[in-house]
Order: sequence, then C-alpha cells, then structure tokens
Amino acid sequence: MSAAGSTPVRLAIISEGVNAWPLYVAQGRKLFEREGVTVAVTLTGSSTHQLEQMRSGGYDIGFQQSDHVVRAVETGSDLCIVMAQGHAPELSLVVAAGIKTFADLRDRDIAVDGANTGYALLLRKLLAENGLPKTAYRFVEIGGSQERFDALKNGRAVASWLNPPFDRNLFAAGFGALGTTTQFFPTYPGSIAAARRSWAVQHADQLVAFIRAFRGACHWLRDPAHKAEAIALLPERLNISADLASRAFDAFVNKPLPVIDAAGLQQVIDVYWEAEGLQRPKGAPAKYMDLSYQQRAGL
Repeated sequence: MSAAGSTPVRLAIISEGVNAWPLYVAQGRKLFEREGVTVAVTLTGSSTHQLEQMRSGGYDIGFQQSDHVVRAVETGSDLCIVMAQGHAPELSLVVAAGIKTFADLRDRDIAVDGANTGYALLLRKLLAENGLPKTAYRFVEIGGSQERFDALKNGRAVASWLNPPFDRNLFAAGFGALGTTTQFFPTYPGSIAAARRSWAVQHADQLVAFIRAFRGACHWLRDPAHKAEAIALLPERLNISADLASRAFDAFVNKPLPVIDAAGLQQVIDVYWEAEGLQRPKGAPAKYMDLSYQQRAGL
C-alpha cells in the first residue's frame, strides 16, 4: 500500500455505462483502498458542467473526452491528459422511427451532451459530410446518456449518439440507427482521465495510486476467469441484460488495454481546429498530455 494520503480524490464522471466498468471493479474490489487512496465519485451528467468544474478546481480528476482538454488548454486552463481511461465506445447514432437518412435530420432537434465538446464535434463533421451544414439542424444540449435517452424517448429530440445499453433499449422500442462511431471514425481515441497540472504535481502520489488501482482493475477485468464476478457488478449500476453484459465482457477481454498516444491525440486536435475554424498553429500533443504518472504507476 502506498502512502498516497487520506484526502479524498474527487473524481467526476459524466455518465454511467459499460465504459466505466473498470471503475466499478476498482470500487467493488476496493482496489483504491489497497493503494492507499480514497476516491469520491460524482456523476455530473454534463460534460460542459464537468469541464467548468475541472477548470475551477471543483474536481481533481475527470473522465471525459480528449477534445475537452484541448479546448480547455486553448482557453487558458492547465488541464492535461494523465491516463487512457477507456476504449473508444461504439456509439450508435440512434434516430426516431421516421428518420431513415441524414437528409431527414434537416430542421430537426438533435440531442447532445455539449454542443461544442466530445462526439458532438464529430457529429457536426459527419453531418457536414452528408450535406448538412450546422445551420441545417439544431443541437440541443441535454446532458449525459440517460438524459439523451429520455429526450429521444419522449420526443424532445429525434437523434443522438448513445452507448450500450441505452441504444439497445431504444432499438427494442422501435428506434433505428444511421450507423456507429466505429463505422464512421474507426481510429478515433477513447475517453481519458484528466487533471490540472498544478494539482497533479502537488498530489503526485495520490494520482499514481489512483492510476495504479484503475489500471489494475482493467487487467483484472480482462481475465476470463473473472467473468461472473465482473458481470455481477453491473446490474446495480446499469439497466443491462445478462446477455448484453456477457457480450460486453467478451468484447473487453478481446481488446488491448486502453491507450492514448500522440497519433491518436493529433486526430482530436485536428477535429477541434477544424470545428472551431482556428487559423493559429496547432498545438503539439505534448501541450495537452502528460503520461509520466501513468508510466510511474507501472501498468
């Protein structure tokens, strides 16, 4: 056990989902405690709110998308990526029953988390490539996966990116899909953990202990012998069937550990620059990322 200190690490996550499975494992198996670190988790429900709080010091570590960090740094924050948190999720572009093509989204409301963050930027790019400039539809900032699921179900919006099990539950209710992120953006990186550089320097032992516990949970989750125990952790968190949980576990086992590297982050930088129409030179990946803490964790 490390001497990481007793002050809780304040962790922010935007939404529940299979992608947070290693966190559930680390909590359920008390891996954080074994590393001598206490973690207080807050479900924020909004990437915009979470990013604001991360910038102001309301949270210490946040699970989010890389472009959030790029945006924050380019507007004066000292946030940086400290760890690869999850694989790029296979989000479905779920649509109401009457939507059959991208053209059907013209003049319609599309539910997003934050209009200028995360996969909303990729969705703008995708819509533009399919003949819909940003003036041809409306992004409605709804919140996390549960909130967007509700928005589609009650008719407030006709389309949104959604992860399992939310997308599957809507498919069962008669909704359709125009495709998935894996089909449209096969090499785009997954979610990351971010922290303020100033906090990371002052709390390096806590951060390394946190990373070691989380990455240890990833290793544990990739062992087929742990399937039943791992699946048992999900029902209290997610509305997910046993069959879907089983398939999600098999998919996790067959993937390498999540990674974030300069090449992957460069894609994020490129999309951000394009979406914002920036003319100044692009920042190098190192401007937004410090993986030395992950390297110190040894996992």
